[in-house]
Amino acid sequence: MRFRSTLYVGSVMHRRLRPRPHYLRYRMFWMLLDLDEIDQLPRGLRLFSRNRFNALSLYDADHGADGGRTLREQAETHLKDAGIDCGGGRIELLCLPRIFGYGFNPLSIYFCCTRGGSLAAILYEVHNTFGERHSYLIPAGGDPGSAIPQECRKVFYVSPFMGMDLTYQFRVAAPGEKVSARINVSDGEGKLLVAALEGTRRTLSDTALLRVIVSHPLLTLKVVAAIHWHALRLWLKGIRLHKRPAPPPEPVTIVSGNGRQP
Repeated sequence: MRFRSTLYVGSVMHRRLRPRPHYLRYRMFWMLLDLDEIDQLPRGLRLFSRNRFNALSLYDADHGADGGRTLREQAETHLKDAGIDCGGGRIELLCLPRIFGYGFNPLSIYFCCTRGGSLAAILYEVHNTFGERHSYLIPAGGDPGSAIPQECRKVFYVSPFMGMDLTYQFRVAAPGEKVSARINVSDGEGKLLVAALEGTRRTLSDTALLRVIVSHPLLTLKVVAAIHWHALRLWLKGIRLHKRPAPPPEPVTIVSGNGRQP
């Protein structure tokens, strides 16, 4: 059985430029899940389930903010609130699945397409290690197949080593044979941090899933362990801590086409 959903194998990189240089790079994999076929996937995959334990699984509660509606319904509501009409087009979620019941996604990306297949908007869902999450919804312009530049102000606390008066500049390549996202984080003095993910497509099958489970054992647990390990290293480098503010009252920040935010 062939699916529109797929698998990407690659790496993630962070490079902090100031006030002390810091660098990390790790091998990663992600699933790109078509939200219209997530109920069909367990019928063709023994190693993947939705909302129940398996080697790999997607739990709706790990994403979105409303347990009473499907992930697609939530995304469509946000698009409607932003004045974006996708006409029922495809919505794909790039994320880490739970692995043997444990999951954590620093960043999940929803690619929201029109019925004709062009990318209409990107929804960036950010999670921190304090159990909070917030999303940024940004219209997608640019030519099909090209890297899409987007920008927004930071409104959600992520790391104790990063303040709030920052700007995110995204450059995203929509999923194809490859997927990539680059994020420049800047303050009033210029670029502060660069983060990037990149992956190469793999056909979704039990064989492919078994390979990434073996080659990336307990990946989601390692992601959280790495976050805390590098936090310790940053603290030892003397980078100051920033107090955590309350999260935004709304679950989604809607950014207009000209970059304006409420």
